[in-house]
Amino acid sequence: MEFQRSDRVGDVLLKTLAELLAREIRDPRVQSINLTGVKVSKDLRHARVFFSVFGANANKDDALAGLKHATGFIRSKLGKELSLRFMPSIEFSYDETEAEAQRIESLLRAVKS
Repeated sequence: MEFQRSDRVGDVLLKTLAELLAREIRDPRVQSINLTGVKVSKDLRHARVFFSVFGANANKDDALAGLKHATGFIRSKLGKELSLRFMPSIEFSYDETEAEAQRIESLLRAVKS
């Protein structure tokens, strides 16, 4: 199976965005996030970035607000680092995969006992 260009662009965006968040974003609301994936549209105009929050007192709503606040800065920095004709618009979404996995695991434990 061949990879689409949008998949390759998503991988580069994820790597570059993770480095950018670690190096240049100082907002304490986004310090406890983990980027889990990027889905880029086929026309490379829109990118949805998925994240999860780790830590005991971390709040996904605060992290999302911090990411939305920094979206313009993030997009301009990514545009300077990547050589794309168009920089995709960025939308952040909370990744529910971990919570869903924990729910399924607890259901399996309940069935087993």
